[in-house]
Amino acid sequence: MKRAASRSANRTVALGLLQHACTPDPRENLATCLEAADRAARAGAQIICTQELFRSQYFCQSEDHACFELAEPIPGPSTIAFQKLARRRRVVVIASLFEKRAPGLYHNTAVIIDADGTLLGSYRKMHIPDDPLFYEKFYFTPGDLGFRAWDTRFGRIGVLICWDQWYPEAARLTALRGAEILFYPTAIGWHPSERAEYGTNQHLAWETIQRSHAVANGCFVAAVNRIGLERPVGGDGLEFWGQSFVAGTSGQILARASVEKAENLIVPVELGKVDVTRTHWPFLRDRRIDAYGGLTSRYLDSSSEPRPGNDR
Repeated sequence: MKRAASRSANRTVALGLLQHACTPDPRENLATCLEAADRAARAGAQIICTQELFRSQYFCQSEDHACFELAEPIPGPSTIAFQKLARRRRVVVIASLFEKRAPGLYHNTAVIIDADGTLLGSYRKMHIPDDPLFYEKFYFTPGDLGFRAWDTRFGRIGVLICWDQWYPEAARLTALRGAEILFYPTAIGWHPSERAEYGTNQHLAWETIQRSHAVANGCFVAAVNRIGLERPVGGDGLEFWGQSFVAGTSGQILARASVEKAENLIVPVELGKVDVTRTHWPFLRDRRIDAYGGLTSRYLDSSSEPRPGNDR
């Protein structure tokens, strides 16, 4: 089967990014997200992506064994619901879920569903953070499916999740799989007490690193974030900053959602620009793959002298 990239010249595809707040009720959140996806499809979206862990508030603000009850198998209720929607509306869906793989084994996972309702596969979050109010290592086993891309009815796409977005290696390896669009379901926000001092720089860093992935790989990038102040364990909680966006193949912002508004961001992208950009800015052509062995090292001792073709 030919890759979607070979069929992409002059093709415009509409992306639908679902940005909204979440409540403590998983059933209510699923209904909200399904309704938003349905509206996005009716508005013309062809590839629809949820925000990270949309079925609940961001429970990783604490280490609580009761939160494992939020997990579900794949396929499971959420997957099946989105398969039905994808088939009915003839859209591709990327849905971010808390996966229960086996007793004691859980992942932060995105499912990829084609426009006929077929479950194409899953991506399990590879990079797992552990920071104040982002205690994900307590809940999630690091992904073991690698960096992947999928041919869908509307293009070849790659999916990464939140903390993955800070790693150029993840974006590169997914792009090398042929992804024309990188999707990043996300849940990121400010500590309210830090927003005044650090908020602007934190947000700019988050947006800039992802725009750089678009530049370095000549592909589109779509980041989907939630909104609202969530305090599931009390305290100051986290104030999610929204601002979901789509970046073009040169890193330019094509569209950006608001900070506080629940909205569907519908953004048309021309997939033919991937080939045009990669031809004019041939970063993939000029990569020195013979000299990158050091990337598999944790750290390179500055006292060691690199040799031609081997930077260890």
